Parts: sequence; C-alpha cells; structure tokens
Amino acid sequence: MATHRNPDLTRRSLLGAAFREMYKSGFQAASLDNILSNANVTKGALYHHFGSKQELGYAVVDELIREHILNRWVRSLEKAENPIDGLLAILRAKEPHPGFDQRLGCPLNNLAQEMSPLDEGFRKRLEGVFREWRQGIAKALRRGQERGQVRSDVDPLESADFFIAALEGSLSLAKNAQDTDVFDNCKAGLASYLKGLRTPGSS
Repeated sequence: MATHRNPDLTRRSLLGAAFREMYKSGFQAASLDNILSNANVTKGALYHHFGSKQELGYAVVDELIREHILNRWVRSLEKAENPIDGLLAILRAKEPHPGFDQRLGCPLNNLAQEMSPLDEGFRKRLEGVFREWRQGIAKALRRGQERGQVRSDVDPLESADFFIAALEGSLSLAKNAQDTDVFDNCKAGLASYLKGLRTPGSS
C-alpha cells in the first residue's frame, strides 16, 4: 500500500536538511543530493515545495535562521525583567542554537559573508534579520533605562550594534582558530562590557 507523507512534514524536513548542509558547506557548495538524501525525500517533492535551490535557501533564512534569532534574542529579552541579566543569560547559554558547532561559526554571519555580495535576495533577507536583532536589543536596553537598570548615557542602538558585531566577530575568530577557548575569552569580555552598562548600584 502506498504511503502518503504529510506535506508540512516533508517541507520541514527539507528545510532542516538544507540548513544543516548550508551550515556545513555554505550555500553555493551545498549539495541538493545531500539535502534530498538527508531529508529522505525525492527531487519531485523538493520542487513541489521550492521552485529552485535559491528559493530553498531563502526559506532557510526566513523560516529557520530568522526565527531562531527572534526566539533566542528578541522574544526572550521582551520577557526579561532586566535586559542586562537577560543578555548575560543568553550569552552564557552553552548552545546558541540546535546543532551549533563553534568550528563552523554562526550560520547567519556565514551566509552574510558568503552571499551578500552575490545575491540581493539573500542580502536583503540577512540584513533584515540583523536589523530585527539590533532593534530587539536596543528596545530592551531602552526599557532598562526607563526602569533605572541601564545607564542613562548609554546609546541603546549603538550598544546593540557593538554587542552583535563583537559577538559575531568572536565566532569568526573561533571558527578560524578552531579553538573554543577563543570564543569563551570573547564572551567573557562581552559579559564585562554588558555589566558596565548597568546603572551604578542596580546590580
């Protein structure tokens, strides 16, 4: 008897397999054969859900990478009583995302470095993810200022930009060095920076 796979499950499997392949190999070198094999689906199923490899890559950004950033950073900070404590807790978490491998770096930054100069669709999507991340941190810091938790002389967007740039840079250094200690050292420096944003006496 023929079995019929749930279309939503098939689509999710393709996205997950595509993310893992792109994370390991980059978008341009990502193998559709590997994606199909790892998702256990046919080429026909792939093209039923996605018109091209490019469309599949866009969906990985829109539906997986963006959602991860929103869930881990933006939405969690919206719930934090104190933005500095919230940022420190996220920073200290052992795994930034499922399947994270320090040897491979940050999926968002990897794609931005690879595809931004080559494909405007990727560039705009990735820029949008970074923008939402920056704005989410800045908004949390502004709330902290209103509550007296963050120094009033801190520029929230400037601090958000610096934090993200430093975090992404630290992941790139650790990826290049293939040394987790590099990332740990950078995280310690970022933690000190965040603590310095507190209003004196608020910690």
